[in-house]
Amino acid sequence: MDYLERIADGLAREVLEIEELTGDEDLAKEVAGTIGASSTTLEEAFLTAIRIRRAEARALKLIARHRIAPE
Repeated sequence: MDYLERIADGLAREVLEIEELTGDEDLAKEVAGTIGASSTTLEEAFLTAIRIRRAEARALKLIARHRIAPE
């Protein structure tokens, strides 16, 4: 993972954690706007990291629902 991706993923993890605690789903948009004012490259990497982490969370929930309980 390169420097840009590490920064973007770190920000995404923090934002998603706060969103989960507060229920404020607009935080990612606010942070993206703030980032984008200075660096569109970091903004795109951040939004990608947000999408990837959200997709992973949805996939893991689906998998958990289909997991067969041990007998």
